[in-house]
Amino acid sequence: MKHWHYQNPVAIHFGAGVLDTLPSLLAGRKATLVTFPEAQGFGLVPRLRTLLGDALTGVVDRTQPNPDVDGLDVLYREFWQTQQASEVIVAVGGGSALDTAKALMVGTESGEFDALVTLLATGKPFKPHRVKKLIAVPTTSGTGSEVTGWATIWNRAAGKKYSLHLPETWPEAAVVDPELVLSLPAGPTLAAGLDALSHALESIWNINANPVSDNHAVSAAREVLATLPKLMKNLGDVHLRERMAFAALTAGLAFSNTRTALAHSISYDMTMHHGLPHGIACSFTLPMVLRRALGADAGRDAVLARVFDGLDGGDLARAPDLLDGFLELLGVSTRFDSYGVSEAESQQMIAAALDGVRGKNFIGVAAAGA
Repeated sequence: MKHWHYQNPVAIHFGAGVLDTLPSLLAGRKATLVTFPEAQGFGLVPRLRTLLGDALTGVVDRTQPNPDVDGLDVLYREFWQTQQASEVIVAVGGGSALDTAKALMVGTESGEFDALVTLLATGKPFKPHRVKKLIAVPTTSGTGSEVTGWATIWNRAAGKKYSLHLPETWPEAAVVDPELVLSLPAGPTLAAGLDALSHALESIWNINANPVSDNHAVSAAREVLATLPKLMKNLGDVHLRERMAFAALTAGLAFSNTRTALAHSISYDMTMHHGLPHGIACSFTLPMVLRRALGADAGRDAVLARVFDGLDGGDLARAPDLLDGFLELLGVSTRFDSYGVSEAESQQMIAAALDGVRGKNFIGVAAAGA
């Protein structure tokens, strides 16, 4: 067996009602709440104000979906001007709120966001001038961001995407309370669940996979396949919500070490240029990518077989068709033309994705280019 390494520094607190442990996790430190605009109307902000009391120094609730440099610029400047006393960011929301919090926590010497963008554009690691701690509280079950150091920052005007990942951007704690997901509507529930499935499968057909990430990924993928269709028929079932929250968390633990691969590489174009929600954009190509992955590496095939064992006979050669059927059953087309993408454009998109940073993590790169 080749040498491998697995590391994840995030302390995980999981279970219904675990949000109420936040004061003990802060341990007397001052905190800023970063959350989504609707959190006030949902009663989350008032609840957290009561829960945190004098420890709460401010609320940042103007986060946007798929945070862009334009919107982050103002938030960043205001945050570092007004929240000096805060030691911890408590990020409550979906992936976009958590991404925003990770962007805010990394302080530049000038206090300006463009300085951070300049560093990100190099693609090289750097040491933050100053940094806040982060406690991540997801309100969706999909991104796994609560147990990763990754954040995606978009620059739509320039047609670019930046990945922020530093030793300092790992949350110190993840607080996963399934009760926070109970009111999530069907659309975001589906997109989040499919994002988790993509994270799991992408970490398997990955050159960076290791036995620990494999175990997390197999567990997560099997749980999503078994649970998501049931949840979509009964959104108010807290037990199913708990199972999906755990699956998303486990998928996060998998790709926190492997990163994502080809499906995610394709998804960025689909989101930026075709407006597809991230969870759909990174999952509708999974059957196609699985077909490309099978046969590329016998060891990876063996791990994929663990995901599909028991599903319609467990015949691995039929796994892509099973995955096609799973997505179609949930109302997600697996065809590019369903999203306004021509055959020529899809082939260009796939070729560009294979040459991208995430695409190069895919075990089937050589086979796909043949």
